[in-house]
Amino acid sequence: MNGGMDEDVTDDGARRTPSGLGRRGPGPVGMRAEPTDAVGHVWHSPPLRHVRRGGLRVAAKALSGVYSLHKTHPALWRFTATHYTPRMGELARLHAWMTCQMANLHVPAYQRHLHEHGFEFAWWDLAAFPVTTKDNYVRRHDDADRCWHGRLESRGTTVDESSGSSGTPYNWVRGRNELSDIHRNVAGFTSLVHRGQEPLFVINAYSMGAWATGTNTGIAMARIAMVKNTGPDLEKIVDTLLHFGPGFTYIVTAYPPFLKDLRDRLDAIGFDWASFGIHGLVGGEAMTEGLRDYCEQRFDTVRSGYGASDLTIGIGGETNLSVWLRRAIAADDDLRAAVLGPDETRLPMIFQYNPLETYLETTPERELVCTLTSTSVLAPKLRYNIGDEALLLTWSDLQTIVSSRPEWSGPAQAAFAKERMKLPLLFVYGRADATISFMGANIYPQDVENGLYADASAAASIAAFTLALEDDPAAAADAVAGVDQQPVVHILLRPGHGLDEVQRAQFAQTCRAGLVTYLARVSRDFAQSLEESERTADIRIELHEEGQGPFADDTARIKRVYLQRAPSPAEAQQPSRADREADHG
Repeated sequence: MNGGMDEDVTDDGARRTPSGLGRRGPGPVGMRAEPTDAVGHVWHSPPLRHVRRGGLRVAAKALSGVYSLHKTHPALWRFTATHYTPRMGELARLHAWMTCQMANLHVPAYQRHLHEHGFEFAWWDLAAFPVTTKDNYVRRHDDADRCWHGRLESRGTTVDESSGSSGTPYNWVRGRNELSDIHRNVAGFTSLVHRGQEPLFVINAYSMGAWATGTNTGIAMARIAMVKNTGPDLEKIVDTLLHFGPGFTYIVTAYPPFLKDLRDRLDAIGFDWASFGIHGLVGGEAMTEGLRDYCEQRFDTVRSGYGASDLTIGIGGETNLSVWLRRAIAADDDLRAAVLGPDETRLPMIFQYNPLETYLETTPERELVCTLTSTSVLAPKLRYNIGDEALLLTWSDLQTIVSSRPEWSGPAQAAFAKERMKLPLLFVYGRADATISFMGANIYPQDVENGLYADASAAASIAAFTLALEDDPAAAADAVAGVDQQPVVHILLRPGHGLDEVQRAQFAQTCRAGLVTYLARVSRDFAQSLEESERTADIRIELHEEGQGPFADDTARIKRVYLQRAPSPAEAQQPSRADREADHG
């Protein structure tokens, strides 16, 4: 199979190849769309309208009920994941269509959204429903109107707050039944990945504040393990490990940078890693293979999960198969071209996901669209554009690709053998705008992290970094701002790093050299620009102590900010935080 050669992505996210693999029709097998005007006439005829709506309600509830059976126990969840078939995907698409149509009947905000976008009903055609976004749907309608029947339940409902990584923070409501589904999904996936490693002890290092990821993770893990919710507190985690000892298989849930902090802290006290079995489960942001390799020098495994505050924390998760595939793609240009396409040089995160819970599509611009199919979702998410660039691939299509070469099929089968999940794969590149351009080449935060962590000894002194495009300080004093810019990597040094001025200069040069070498290897655009102009390698490294420079406000930040953009003209005219505080001082 040619893999990514001569293929595109359909409106509903299916991969289209010359052989037809991954091709989807407008609905389940044996069903077809009827003319819109005729169907609309039948649908709205008074004698049949209530009957058809009643039938739709019953069918949607029945499908949700059947789906819920696989979540009643982690063993049933594992059975579904390991026996997943394409026919289940067809049923998932049908259920997504039913959920959207049910919302058309019973969600006031969605009714208005469809009317404003000229919606025309079509049987089984999920793509007929317009995509929703934060801008065209969430911001324009209040919380109650986005709930079933326009009612916002209070008892048992929790409110999650987005972290602001996409701009203004948002509040997201989740009902009692919805939360129960989320907890069962997370528990089922984790029990499958760590099957045979009991007893499990989860140390939950996520923040336990307004971001509900930490709270939900703790509740979910309590279904399958002993749990201690330490939050991001290194000393509490150290005390917990030393108190309970090596008699458990530990899973530390955290943001990726914190897992590195934990490894460094335990190394500093001479922790007996060999006597313990400790795994990392990270989320909230992308993780590079450089960071994974650094952490897995101590942790048994490090796996990542994919979710979004505005949807759910358990959209997808890494497996042995997806981790093998990501590492293989990074090392093998032929496999990269077969899976991602011949012109793709970036390395996405790769997850497996369950369409029975989260039906995924991609737009022609390759932005991820998600429908939560369960009717238990308090404020239904209906063809919701997350804003992440993504690619979808079925498990069978991946099997076709890797089976074409023995050097791929053997390792792939070995990676698959542990969890044996036949769920489709999700490739996530991150936010579409998470990049800076310099000398005709794009520089991605993920690649910067890989380059910085290429040298393990240097990585141990790095607490965090942020990427920016800034004016060259060597430019003329009267130069116009923004004309002569260069990439700048601001590095926050770990407390107690012990570097004097000479060593700091050497450290900065080591980081710069490793970064340029890595970018030249993974980015053809960067390598070409480097041949054309030596200035392409002019990446400035700035070292900072805690509380300095762009890290001045990091004390209250949970997620790292990897990309800093120049303010817009309107933003530039606003007073800074320091100015505001001085005005009120």
